[in-house]
Amino acid sequence: MTGITDLEVLLREMRPNLRPDEYVYCSVPAGDVGWLSLSPLGYFREDEGLTLILEREAADKSGLTYGPVMCCITLTVHSALEAVGLTAAVAVALTRHGISANVVAAYHHDHIFVPAQDAERALAALAEATPVLT
Repeated sequence: MTGITDLEVLLREMRPNLRPDEYVYCSVPAGDVGWLSLSPLGYFREDEGLTLILEREAADKSGLTYGPVMCCITLTVHSALEAVGLTAAVAVALTRHGISANVVAAYHHDHIFVPAQDAERALAALAEATPVLT
């Protein structure tokens, strides 16, 4: 299935879905291979080491340090990787409500990580903004 590139269609059809778990970002040395057993939701290799996106429980059990506790909102529309404007539209909607966002684009969907205490407000902000942005 081909991803959608039309911004109006993306915004009209996206259905933000709040995942039930809490997530954290951790950093481990690039040569550390033990992190794979933690089943990260995602990871990214940087010059300083590997950034892991883990369930909070897994990070706690492993003794890893992390920053803010986040929740993940999946935009359940098949957005194409080359689509233009979806990330900006989501950022504007959340910015209007003072909610920070960390976006991870995957093959089928975009995933927005927001501070756990703001998760419900973020869902409401995305729901109310979607018709206005289209």
